[in-house]
Amino acid sequence: MSRENQIEQQIASTVDRSIALEIIMDEYGTTLKRLIYSYVKDWGIASDLTQEVFITVYEKLDTFQRRSSFKTWIFTIAVNRSKDYLKSWHHRNMVMNEKVFFFKKDTEKSPEAKMVEDAENSELLSIIWSLPVKYREVFLLHYYQDLSLQEIAETLKIPVSTVKTRLYRGQEKVKKLYSNVDRGEQHG
Repeated sequence: MSRENQIEQQIASTVDRSIALEIIMDEYGTTLKRLIYSYVKDWGIASDLTQEVFITVYEKLDTFQRRSSFKTWIFTIAVNRSKDYLKSWHHRNMVMNEKVFFFKKDTEKSPEAKMVEDAENSELLSIIWSLPVKYREVFLLHYYQDLSLQEIAETLKIPVSTVKTRLYRGQEKVKKLYSNVDRGEQHG
């Protein structure tokens, strides 16, 4: 039995929803926060949205119908919440304010922020982050979250053929940009 199946069994057999939520948070908390960060690019907002996802999961736990895996279900909630945030007035207003005003950067960075900064220094990761969202999200869900093409299709509500196309095109873009870096050219 796979780890995911074991988690689903644990959740299904737990009568107390708060205990089920604890299991879910322990198993998926870090992964969800990273997934959400890949959309919003701010750890504070990613933390807030992760909490909102867990609240939604808690409230709708009894509506999970097992048409997909639990992991796919919770990732779908996270992706939708992230996209909703990016479309929100609050986000658009924050982006506008950042363009208009210069804020003093906090010199004390959280351990998470330092970890991300170190990771982003890696040229390959930098290239992946430079991909358009439609390629980046498929790339990250497949290579960093280990979702199958079918699970990605269910999560993003797009056909499997579209997932394959985006993954292939994303790979081609990464190869091209990485070869430019090897020749000393800059990507942007």
